[in-house]
Amino acid sequence: MELAFVFFLQVCRIATPYLLTSLGATYSERSGVINLALEGLMLVGAFGATIGQFYAGSALIGVAVAVAFGLLFAALHAVVTITFRANQIVSGVALNILAVGATKFFLRALFGSASNSERIAGIDAPNVLLDPIFLFAVASIPLSHVVFFKTPFGLRLRAVGENAEAAATLGIDVPKMRYQAVLISGALAAMAGAYLAFQQHSFTDGMIAGRGYISLAAMIIGKWLPLGAAAASALFAFAEALQLNLQSEAIPTQLVQSLPYVVTLLALVGFIGKSVPPREVGKPFEK
Repeated sequence: MELAFVFFLQVCRIATPYLLTSLGATYSERSGVINLALEGLMLVGAFGATIGQFYAGSALIGVAVAVAFGLLFAALHAVVTITFRANQIVSGVALNILAVGATKFFLRALFGSASNSERIAGIDAPNVLLDPIFLFAVASIPLSHVVFFKTPFGLRLRAVGENAEAAATLGIDVPKMRYQAVLISGALAAMAGAYLAFQQHSFTDGMIAGRGYISLAAMIIGKWLPLGAAAASALFAFAEALQLNLQSEAIPTQLVQSLPYVVTLLALVGFIGKSVPPREVGKPFEK
């Protein structure tokens, strides 16, 4: 029983960044904007949380700096793709590369190393169930469902993602809605990065390790729905936790380490054909 509870806590800990980032991706793509910059958003969020706590001595300030960095980075993606109508996939990939280079540069400038920062305290919680960011992530699941399907904002958001031209004729400001959605995705992904930094008690080069892309897959498998994205995130977290526990067994390490990615591929193969994206996703809006 005790081992099962420990495993449950491990799944919750691993699932948190997936939950936040996949929910953020759902907001962005429901509005019609592909956000491949999730990896970069998580990275700048982790960096912002690290320097915020390191210099201010406060986890709350660390989260605030992380969210600010995420908003700025997401705003850049929004300007490029919504205002200037550039290719959304190219913009996302470019921003991921920019995030890697920028964090390395400032990491060396602030900490004298391009690979890791000084240690930070993180958030002092007895276990993940009492971690404020985990609790926020869990609360965000039903909250996002309500926002999408029970509020005027959610109705407008889904409208611009399905038929932007028709939404515009009804008086909905399509660019404004898309800007708001991309900014929300940036804030949530950056908070996921902050959570990782607090868990690891530092910022390290390559610490996101593909979590942004897995979160994107979780959103797709979840059919662009908050509850579905959350369920897929939990599935990937379960696979990753299982991988960590199997490493001590007599199984080749390479095979065990590939488990989360194999689960991702199998889930995509099983669900991608059954998932229907918003009709306007990836398409720039021409006024």
